[in-house]
Amino acid sequence: MTTHTPSPAQSTAPAPAQPTAITSPEHRAFLAVQKLAADLTVASSALLKSAGLSGPQYNVLRILRGAGEGRTCGEISAELINRDPDVTRLLDRLEAAGLVTRTRERRDRRVVTSRISEAGLDLLARLDGPNLDVHRQQFAHLPPQRLALLLELLEEATHPEAAVSPDVPEVAAP
Repeated sequence: MTTHTPSPAQSTAPAPAQPTAITSPEHRAFLAVQKLAADLTVASSALLKSAGLSGPQYNVLRILRGAGEGRTCGEISAELINRDPDVTRLLDRLEAAGLVTRTRERRDRRVVTSRISEAGLDLLARLDGPNLDVHRQQFAHLPPQRLALLLELLEEATHPEAAVSPDVPEVAAP
């Protein structure tokens, strides 16, 4: 009895996966920003963890520090760096830790305003210096002009409506 060996075209085994070429500048920029964000987050997360905070909790405290009369849950959600579907849970934990206070508004009992507490302000004040040190170390390899350019480009990418249109030629300085 002879055995039949299937030809490559008849083989039932899946073909080996072909690597995807990442050639477009948009895709490469996307991946570079994602990688940079992940790398930068590692050191910041370690600092925050040592203070008993997660990144999203720190972000909420940062928002509330600059909020004056406070923010509603929806307003906080709109300002978060990374959208978190459960801002109420974040606020519950921060309130339980004494870092945030919440009050129901008298004019509309459905509205709850969150404010940072003195303990929350104190914690952020203690983190400000070490957090700045972490960020300075992360960008120490960039000269100030390159860092300014990076910031300008990231802000432009974050707010495309403010970007200079490529169809409009820039006027050269005299």
